[in-house]
Order: sequence, then C-alpha cells, then structure tokens
Amino acid sequence: MPRLTAKEAEKLLLQNGFVFSRQKGSHRIYVKDKIRQVLPFHSGEILHPKIVKEIMENTLK
Repeated sequence: MPRLTAKEAEKLLLQNGFVFSRQKGSHRIYVKDKIRQVLPFHSGEILHPKIVKEIMENTLK
C-alpha cells in the first residue's frame, strides 16, 4: 500500500473525477456520482493505511 499525504490523496481524487463538496473542521468531503469520500486533511501527515485503501477502491469504481 502506498504512503500518501492528504495533499497527494486529494490530487488523486480530483484526477479521478471527484469534486470537493464541503468541509467540516479538518475533514474534506469529495463526491463522485453516489460515492462519498471523506479525507482527513492534516498537512504533512501520512494517511492511515485503511483510508488509503478506501481511496484506492473508490477511485477504481
């Protein structure tokens, strides 16, 4: 599993057709069709592997 920062994950989501929907605190929500992806945005920190796995699965749909 690749190690991603929030900024890298955001770039990946946007390249795959996700659109920024809203933000609550440090959590940004991106949507594509009926898929919703929550991205905890703490700059410079590596995302948890479970979140990276979820992002990878959602970008392949």
